Amino acid sequence: MNRYLASHVATLPPSGIRKFFDLVATMQDVISLGVGEPDFVTPWTVRESGMFSLEQGQTMYTSNAGLLELREELSLYLNNSMGLNYDPATEILITTGGSEAVDLVMRAVLDPGDVVLVPDPSYVSYAPCAILAGASVCYVPTHAKDDFRLRVEDLNRVYTPQAKLLVLSYPNNPTGAIMRREDLLPIADFVTKHDLLVLADDIYSDLTYDGKHVSFAGLPGMHDRTLLVSGFSKSYAMTGWRIGYVAGHPDLIQGLTRIHQYTMLCAPIMGQIAAIEALRSATEAKNDMITAYDRRRRLMVHGFRQMGLDCFEPLGAFYVFPDISKTNLSSEKFAEELLKEEKVAVVPGTAFGPSGEGYIRCSYAYSIEQLQEALIRIARFVERRLGRG
Repeated sequence: MNRYLASHVATLPPSGIRKFFDLVATMQDVISLGVGEPDFVTPWTVRESGMFSLEQGQTMYTSNAGLLELREELSLYLNNSMGLNYDPATEILITTGGSEAVDLVMRAVLDPGDVVLVPDPSYVSYAPCAILAGASVCYVPTHAKDDFRLRVEDLNRVYTPQAKLLVLSYPNNPTGAIMRREDLLPIADFVTKHDLLVLADDIYSDLTYDGKHVSFAGLPGMHDRTLLVSGFSKSYAMTGWRIGYVAGHPDLIQGLTRIHQYTMLCAPIMGQIAAIEALRSATEAKNDMITAYDRRRRLMVHGFRQMGLDCFEPLGAFYVFPDISKTNLSSEKFAEELLKEEKVAVVPGTAFGPSGEGYIRCSYAYSIEQLQEALIRIARFVERRLGRG
């Protein structure tokens, strides 16, 4: 039946993250560092609000744009946390998770023949969503020597006049890199010069361990050029609630809503109600989780360096991206053999783009005990490969 599939779907590769996640499901006693999902439970007040909404019979559709009350709370949050001003009535759309938001942006602004500039390495969904929207992808390599920050020099090397959209995803998945204001200002000049739109994926904005997150939308002249994508999954441990959002110019948001109203219709009302409660009452719980992630972050960086691997220090998100090139194994082979020999699941760096070769991604959204045991097992594996075992 494959002949019935559209060619651009038939040739779409499976997610490199899910490949190893599915393998883990068939094995016992595996420690998985593969999936970027908080090990915390959604804060109690948030869960309680969701349950109460069900008890009250709130099981209906909302408006396509989402509950106005939630959009108003998000408008306040974006203003208080990043100094951004968005009209809740016309400039914010509630989506079914941040993933739908990324897909909507791509489909709403891209035409066949357009090019999307995607920093490499970066989250696995950007390139496939661009391809499904009929566009093509131009990877922009980032490097450990630059702390995996996107540089104008790298953009200039790969720029093509067909480029229409630039993806910015900082704090970055998989590297944990962040971009400071002084790093973003030259990018803003580049965007203006080439008349680009920007998809700013701020899903990890609250998980910044050194300083405060700077949103690209807040830079001079960038508010109208930026579609800010985010959600509640990472910072509030609400992955299964599936609540995300896009903020941007009303004309662009109206375009996204046209697609959203024919596909998802609206995000789940229970999740929207829970998200309102998260913004109002779960800040302390969120900060406690961030403190725990910071401790785990330092543990993982120290652990990889102790076993003799170079490891960039992540300053955001909840991933480490150690360099495994000393083992003379490809990223894919390292992950496969580590899983087979030591029952630890990690994700090959190549799942996130060509520049990920020579690296693996490890999530530290797991308990300290699991991380410590995983480091012991990985160290044994590395010692054998380096001839020290």
